[in-house]
Amino acid sequence: MNDPATSPLLKARVRAPELRGRGWLNTGGEDLTLADLRGKITVLDFWTFCCINCLHVLDELRPLEQRFQDVLVTIGVHSPKFEHEKDAQALKAAVERYGVEHPVLDDPDMDMWQQYAAKAWPTLTVIDPEGYVVATMAGEGHAEGLARLVEELVRVHEARGTLRRGDAPLPREQAAEDTVLRFPGKALALPDGHFLVADSTHHSIVELGADNETLIRRIGTGERGRKDGTEPQFSEPGGLCLLPPHVAEIAGYDVVVADTVNHLLRGLRLDTGEVSTVAGSGRQWRGSVDFDQHDSLAVDLSSPWDVAWYDDRVVVAMAGIHQLWWFNPVQRTAGVYAGTTVEALRDGPLHEVWMAQPSGLSASPDGRRLWIADSESSAVRWIEDGEMHTAAGQGLFDFGHVDGPVDQALFQHPLGVLALPDGSVLVADTYNGAIRRISEKTVTTVVDGLREPSAIVSTAHGDIIVVESAAHRLIRLAPGTLQAAGIDVEGTRHRTERPSTVLAPGEVALDLIFEPAPGQKLDESFGPSTRLEVSASPPELLLEGAGITTDLRRRLVLNPEISTGVLQVVAQAATCDIDAEFPACHLTRQDWGVPITVAEDGAGRLPLILRGLDA
Repeated sequence: MNDPATSPLLKARVRAPELRGRGWLNTGGEDLTLADLRGKITVLDFWTFCCINCLHVLDELRPLEQRFQDVLVTIGVHSPKFEHEKDAQALKAAVERYGVEHPVLDDPDMDMWQQYAAKAWPTLTVIDPEGYVVATMAGEGHAEGLARLVEELVRVHEARGTLRRGDAPLPREQAAEDTVLRFPGKALALPDGHFLVADSTHHSIVELGADNETLIRRIGTGERGRKDGTEPQFSEPGGLCLLPPHVAEIAGYDVVVADTVNHLLRGLRLDTGEVSTVAGSGRQWRGSVDFDQHDSLAVDLSSPWDVAWYDDRVVVAMAGIHQLWWFNPVQRTAGVYAGTTVEALRDGPLHEVWMAQPSGLSASPDGRRLWIADSESSAVRWIEDGEMHTAAGQGLFDFGHVDGPVDQALFQHPLGVLALPDGSVLVADTYNGAIRRISEKTVTTVVDGLREPSAIVSTAHGDIIVVESAAHRLIRLAPGTLQAAGIDVEGTRHRTERPSTVLAPGEVALDLIFEPAPGQKLDESFGPSTRLEVSASPPELLLEGAGITTDLRRRLVLNPEISTGVLQVVAQAATCDIDAEFPACHLTRQDWGVPITVAEDGAGRLPLILRGLDA
């Protein structure tokens, strides 16, 4: 690639479709076109704000945007999964919540998603300075490869005279009015009647008085970062777990904080406000960890979202890899508690279950059950005696607001749960704006009309406190609210309107496309460099082709008796740097849930791009 004129980035290029949608954010009300971007390298980030992998990519892009600010423009294309995410105001709130500073195109009908042939959240599409698509990347973990590609595009287009350097400032949106709390995530009722709140967008922990409004103190500088001590820094902190007194005395801190974007667990001393790192290396999980115990400071975590005391240890909702982990504050060890990292809904023994972005935890008062808000499957689940069960919820693509029998009830991306003494559980049904209650056989709506409730806690006096995240506050349910919860409401069912892929019955070729980034090669030094795992829901959909291989091509046989279903595909590829004295290793991984329709006129090949140059 020494001669820019012979670069593969200039061969067989496809013209990028024009950018169109309902509107734009972070542009001061102006619409952007591809003509406005001519001369710049453009990265389209197809995302949806419910998706933890999409949030990871936002964080991966931040340093690249800074490093290449004179040549690179990032545009988020928001193509929603859930009904709530189609709401323009909800998207605006999410852009603020997650600190998105680049332009965002609102694509509620997924027109751009289809025009650019996206099949997974997130997907990155790279457009060169002349307006041609040159690469597509699915999933997360592409920062290093993307940086190399940008460097190569700069070299090629600077030589051609088609690169336009210089910042491209855009009019910024008017800053939102600041409040004491900004998109709080989780809360904890303290023994003295006060509340600790994870003030996520302010990157701090806040103590409120017993009235759940009065500010007592703020723990954290308010700036995104990672720092221990009495002036600590967090990055979008989440769950809070109060340790039993005897454990806290030995551990040396009282509260475990899920420091979500830092991929850490932090320990907080309530008397001094001192913070220490107690679990996590600070690196995001990219490989594998077994169910054995490991040094808690040596393991890589991935977006710990909530924490709860159960089974004589802290259980962690590891949203980023669809698992539960455990952490022992006394022994300072950690490991996997449940789940395989496959994103789907399957019950059974803990080491075999599938979850989908677990985001809320609550142990029952008697300690027998651990309740889980499994947000991406819109399900509520529980663990008892080493097995996981689903109380309500039907899978990744079925959601709604339906009360009634548990096998028919539907939720929409719940983020919080609270186990009650009577054996029932309250659910923060986040995208429905409701608090729901699951009894043994029935789901009822307790309160609705809330703005993205994300957590529920109870006080020593039995009061119920709700974290109303998008309203930036904690609210107290009126006395008698639970007693009135037996009234059914008319419900609405939704199914994700993500376009289905039509495949022919019988033999179908599954092709995973992966090309190493410039300057990298597949790495066989620790065994096979690639891995492909395929399963289906329902399992009967696949007559042949399920299982794990090291080949990125697979012959599938689809059951002609099954008309619709979901193919679950997990692919990964290991690469290393070429011609480096100390070559760095990289792991690219993506989990697809591909909705399919089986029809005679369907395709006989299903290509999925893990990373590909459109050349």
